[in-house]
Amino acid sequence: MMSRMEYSQPQSKSWSIHSRREITSKYEILERVGSGAYSDVYKARRRSDSITVALKEVHDYQAAFREIEALQTLHNCPNIVLLHEYFWSDEEDAVLVLEYLPTDLGAVIKAGKKEWEDGISVGEVKRWMVQILQGVDASHRNCVVHRDLKPSNLLISDDGVLKIADFGQARILLAPGFTADDGHIQSHEQPQSLQETVAQPAEVVPVLGGQLVHEHKGLNVEECDAEPDELRAKYTPSDIDKDSVSHDGAASCLATCATSDIEDPFQYSHSYEAEDDADDGNGSLTSCVGTRWFRAPELLYGSTNYGLEIDLWSVGCIFSELLTLEPLFPGSSDIDQLGKIFSVLGNISEEVWPGCGELPDYKIISFGKVEKPIGLESLMRNRSSDEILLVKKLLCFDPVNRATAMELLHDNYLNEEPLPVPLSDLRIPPKQWNQDEDLSVESNDYKDFDSDSDSDFGTSTITTCENGFSIRFS
Repeated sequence: MMSRMEYSQPQSKSWSIHSRREITSKYEILERVGSGAYSDVYKARRRSDSITVALKEVHDYQAAFREIEALQTLHNCPNIVLLHEYFWSDEEDAVLVLEYLPTDLGAVIKAGKKEWEDGISVGEVKRWMVQILQGVDASHRNCVVHRDLKPSNLLISDDGVLKIADFGQARILLAPGFTADDGHIQSHEQPQSLQETVAQPAEVVPVLGGQLVHEHKGLNVEECDAEPDELRAKYTPSDIDKDSVSHDGAASCLATCATSDIEDPFQYSHSYEAEDDADDGNGSLTSCVGTRWFRAPELLYGSTNYGLEIDLWSVGCIFSELLTLEPLFPGSSDIDQLGKIFSVLGNISEEVWPGCGELPDYKIISFGKVEKPIGLESLMRNRSSDEILLVKKLLCFDPVNRATAMELLHDNYLNEEPLPVPLSDLRIPPKQWNQDEDLSVESNDYKDFDSDSDSDFGTSTITTCENGFSIRFS
């Protein structure tokens, strides 16, 4: 059997999905709709009922395992992408069979900016927001932190249903199969209905399902297990009882055909992409996750002691972009990203963020004081005070102060006129696919931000200090 270390390295693409009889006997492969270093995505038709699906061939063991593990936990949750089944064997890549969702929120934003004369109406914006919050709430109630929320990972069906996808970087902050309820941990058995309705592949990854409910304010890796590594060690593909396992799994933007990153989720470049997510063997978290423009400040400062709140910061950035049709903090490097955040919101300090001095890189990277931050109002000039306030409730430096998804679902803004439009009134832009498209960059709109250079910052002073160096910008 191939070791996990071997699985986690880039694999040859010579293993064609077309040669796998267990797949082609059940699915007619129509076309390849996306390709990258670590995944290939195909549009296919299920032979039994002619349903269109997406087949995602994942060339990385850990990414496939995490996607399957996360969506096993989130099976049938609202606004979470659905996996029908998956194929797994020792000598082949995992192939996830997912619902086919043809477009994404990034395409909606682009159409609102460039194609629709009236942009995106307030009622449409609210309906998109409600669906995003419902998906995030479902994920967080089950202790799943997504770690890479962005418009291109929010997929949309032809009838306007938005679903969160691309769980390749997700982590479950409690071991699957247990519920944290009022301080008591209880076992949670796998729903029988799932075992009955999901088809069994020849070999499956060991996924232990269950609902994981936890109040998520302040939840972090020190308060609950970051990843069920002991369970991983206990159950392996060779010794699992296949007949007792239900194998609903994860979806990703690739698998469900959104224009996003189709490369190694642990080896990304410093552009509009996610970054290396190496484990230390103990299931601890890493700060190098998520796409930079949507990355929370604690991650930019190297924190590994974070929780579900990093997703809430990302949601705030997404909401701002949905309202203004422009990215809020389009940093060209991590340092540039912090600089753009501080120029709008001001500097971090113990006064606004108690404990920020303990962040790993706080004493290594320092900025000159921003005397007059421009504020969100200056970037959202044409939006109402209620809309700006909604974004402010998410873009708090102190993670504990960020509004939860459920709190925002009850926010007055989303429950007053104009109300969210019905799904049938949402405008859905088509997605044009290039079969040989390399999705390593978010879209052409973002190619100007590929560089990791800090040259845009102008004059800087680097000073050696006890913990390494300090970068101060004038």
